Amino acid sequence: MNNLFLEGKKKRMSKREKIVIPNAEIERQKGFLLDIKNMTKSPKFAFIETYGCAQNVNDSEKLLGMLSMAGYEKTLDKEKADIIIYNTCAVRENAELKVFGNIGALKALKRKKEDLIIGVCGCMMQQEHIADQIRKKYKHVDIVFGTHALYRFGEILKNVLTEKERIIDITKSDGVIYEDMPISHTGTVSQGVSVMYGCNNFCTYCIVPYVRGRERSRLKEDIISEVKSIAEKGIKEITLLGQNVNSYGHDIENYIDFPDLLGEVSKVEGIERIRFMTSHPKDLSDKLIDEIASNKKVCAQLHLPIQCGSDNILKKMNRKYTKEEYLEKIKKVKEKIPNITLTTDIIVGFPGETNEDFEHTIDVLEKVRYDSVFSFIYSKRKGTPASVMEDVLTPEEKKKNFNRLLEVQNRISKEINDEYENKEYEILVEGESKTDINYLTGRTEGGKIVNFKGDKNLVGKIIKIKVTKAQTWSLFGEII
Repeated sequence: MNNLFLEGKKKRMSKREKIVIPNAEIERQKGFLLDIKNMTKSPKFAFIETYGCAQNVNDSEKLLGMLSMAGYEKTLDKEKADIIIYNTCAVRENAELKVFGNIGALKALKRKKEDLIIGVCGCMMQQEHIADQIRKKYKHVDIVFGTHALYRFGEILKNVLTEKERIIDITKSDGVIYEDMPISHTGTVSQGVSVMYGCNNFCTYCIVPYVRGRERSRLKEDIISEVKSIAEKGIKEITLLGQNVNSYGHDIENYIDFPDLLGEVSKVEGIERIRFMTSHPKDLSDKLIDEIASNKKVCAQLHLPIQCGSDNILKKMNRKYTKEEYLEKIKKVKEKIPNITLTTDIIVGFPGETNEDFEHTIDVLEKVRYDSVFSFIYSKRKGTPASVMEDVLTPEEKKKNFNRLLEVQNRISKEINDEYENKEYEILVEGESKTDINYLTGRTEGGKIVNFKGDKNLVGKIIKIKVTKAQTWSLFGEII
């Protein structure tokens, strides 16, 4: 690798080797984007579709920022687009299948528009066997690049436009840190901000450490600068993003930890609500619990993935905590923050899971009483240790357990939401309801969705609502 990539724009000291992209290289990449703007017709239009987590959404915002600098405008119409990009997720098989289907469907459009550029990027492309499949079977795709090549998108796109050749860049590294690239924040009321990238936990079912690399934390100063720019646009709520935010800062000498970062971010004028995700249970500290309890800007909401209630399966998953340890942390959270909204992730049918193991998961649901659960049947990911582990349950048994989990959780969610009726809450108004254009929608501090009738000029404001009706997944209310 060129030595240029090993020099930081600032003096950064790390406990592990990581690649910091220097300012000179970032300016070079911006130069490619300006070259594209000058060499191609205007206006030009870009279509981006994003799969997966909030981190992917944040990456797509960077792509939009780079495309904007290159003279492209965002469009929701593929037929109108001069460039189409799919930003992919590798966590679940369904998302991968959807991407392949959408790429295949673009063949006809490519025949109609020979100059159309089709690109595929993200976690899915960081896997060699996937990139190779795209190269061999989807020859109408012009650009394939992984997560570690994102900052080089301007250079990649210029080469495709000038050389008229396909480019596949799935460079491997432990990951990079780069700042000052263009970004188009898409939030109008709430906005995600990445505080770190990658993961060190290597859960046996998870592909993330292999496609996003090891943990790398952004410097506090860079995070605060981005948050300030968001606040200046009138956005009141931010969500701090990372695969495991509880590990923030541990790869930087003289670091501040995540609770301290929350305290620093809360000092930014204009920001009124701060959320974060995701937390690994083994790293949830008493200090973080205290920060949530004491900091008025940090929302009383915690997403803490349990994944499974069985110690046997948790060990197979390499989660590094037991059911008892997890429940003890939940007890501390509830004692310190009685009004906390709790959510979790659960995998059903992990290799080796028995019906007895699954009963432990149901027991966790009943003991914790989550407000909501994100659950799915285990999806095999090639290259992970779990992909070669043997199943115990049949597909039918897994589906039966999955349905039972949904039934139990739906009951609990409705019971919790019923307690909101006839009580008053402050909500941040987000916009029109997705299910009924006659209603606006907003969220409580704990993230509960509330639908109500009101004027659109309320969007972006925090108002008081009285809840009049509770449903399993949302609430209805009226302005006080």
